[in-house]
Amino acid sequence: MKLAYILGAVDKPNARRVNIKPMPTMGGLAIFIAFNFSTFVLLREQFPTHELFSVFLAECIIILTGIIDDIRELSPKAKLAGILAAALVVYFLAGIRMNEVTLPFIGSFQLGWWSLPITIIWIIAITNAVNLIDGLDGLATGVSIIALFTMGVMAYFFLNLTNVYVAIWIFAMVAALTGFLPHNFHPASIFLGDTGSLFIGFMMAVFSLKGLKNVTFVTLLMPVVIMGVPITDTVYAILRRLLNKKPIMQADKHHLHHRLMQLGLSHRQTVLVIYGLSLVFAFISLLYPLSTLWGSVLLTIGVLIGLELFIESIGLLGDNRQPLLKAIQRFVKRLEKKD
Repeated sequence: MKLAYILGAVDKPNARRVNIKPMPTMGGLAIFIAFNFSTFVLLREQFPTHELFSVFLAECIIILTGIIDDIRELSPKAKLAGILAAALVVYFLAGIRMNEVTLPFIGSFQLGWWSLPITIIWIIAITNAVNLIDGLDGLATGVSIIALFTMGVMAYFFLNLTNVYVAIWIFAMVAALTGFLPHNFHPASIFLGDTGSLFIGFMMAVFSLKGLKNVTFVTLLMPVVIMGVPITDTVYAILRRLLNKKPIMQADKHHLHHRLMQLGLSHRQTVLVIYGLSLVFAFISLLYPLSTLWGSVLLTIGVLIGLELFIESIGLLGDNRQPLLKAIQRFVKRLEKKD
């Protein structure tokens, strides 16, 4: 907190902010230090040297990008360049990437040169998804704890990874976030800042890739569902801006947490509701490894329908954009007329 004030990493109130007083940001630096202290000192023998140091280099790029953004506010292109540089380190130096895809009824095939763009897009998308949801005290931190804890359980029990260090790595991140949450929960004494949200999102992308080296229908769905809240918020933010003919990168106050607060929920209630939604996604993701292929397909369809109904009911795309709800209403009226 003292360092944030010294460097000028302070979040000042404005039309887009929820806070009503200047707040120290750059809290992600504390998470970064705690996480790497545990991996390099407390648990050093658990991790392969080359991978640990390679990912650490990528982490440093992300942290530096976030710190500069918290102090000077980088342009979207400059921020994207930082994420891209870190992603390239993960791909080429750490060797963490998607290599093979197995699809139902089609079979397995190597991604070849497609491995690079798909891996890079995945890292950029997940990193930005967490960055976008960081709008309320404790929101991104708590949602990430739930998602990463579920990911750790998956890595240990279901993904049959040959090395248990992946789960240990993930749980070390969960512990660092849990230590930070009391300082970040409403009323917060320090914000994550882009230093934190970019770092958390980036590490979630890297951890998920450890289970996506050989992609199957189920292994691809699991991390997507686990990170359902930030991914949903990002996808609908893009759709909303496209429908309103606004630039995709233009910020607004119509994200999931904004809409819930506009419906009358308090700051803390909104955060707790989204925590609950994250827990629902987490429990659903745990059903995938226990389901058959067709069970997974039906489960995914059910999730998409339920999610769409929830999104339309809170007006995330706009009050007049409720195609599924209106279709259900028309269907019910037709049934009533027949009766």
